[in-house]
Amino acid sequence: MVQKKLQPEIFDLECSTVWSFKRRGNWATHRSGYRGNWSPQVVRNLLMRYSKEGDIVLDPMVGGGTTLIECALTGRCGIGIDINPAAISITKEGLYFGDTEEAEKYNQAGGEQEIYIGDARDLTIIDDASVDFVLTHPPYSDIVKYSKGAIKGDLSNIHSVESFCDEIEKVAEELFRVLKTGGFCAVLIGDTRREKMYIPISAGVLQRFLCAGFHLKEDIIKLQHNCRATGFWVKKSKEYNFLLIMHEHLFIFVKK
Repeated sequence: MVQKKLQPEIFDLECSTVWSFKRRGNWATHRSGYRGNWSPQVVRNLLMRYSKEGDIVLDPMVGGGTTLIECALTGRCGIGIDINPAAISITKEGLYFGDTEEAEKYNQAGGEQEIYIGDARDLTIIDDASVDFVLTHPPYSDIVKYSKGAIKGDLSNIHSVESFCDEIEKVAEELFRVLKTGGFCAVLIGDTRREKMYIPISAGVLQRFLCAGFHLKEDIIKLQHNCRATGFWVKKSKEYNFLLIMHEHLFIFVKK
């Protein structure tokens, strides 16, 4: 078995409002098996631009663990929370980088990351104004049902977009509370279609974060590649005259 490199061979900091990564980064322990997991290139860009070494970084919906893996690799102190115990287990596995001499320092950093089962709407374990940077990739309503209804409070079980955004506003209020003044909060969110109509989930999420007190610094368009069943849907888009959604919004908020 070939040992994967623990750091990317090539990494460039993005400098525009359109981000496109045709190939998902696969260094260290990053894997694409957790559906909807955001790419490490996105997370590393966010960490490098909006935080510094030693900063406390929070991901309240840690999912497959991309954020905490990158925190360990870049010298940040990550806090990962998820309501789904399966996500917590996957994250913990990802923080072991192997048994080589090079991996040992990252294993130590991985062991220093804090991981909790919890609800992003209730972050009482975190003090007010104690986090330097927040970044998260929430579910897009119920497009992917991570617990399939088995976990009470799982946001990915909410079909109504309005109800979903109501709950996201509770998340936004907690993130505003724990973030330091002047700190940034990055949120990656996408849209969907229902009954042939475009449903702008991202617009609702944007509005709820603004209502919570955040100010919008950047609206980055992240292009999507290699989406599941793309060939099938290309045929359907031509047959029924609709466009495929191939982008997400990466909002960068600031707490003034």
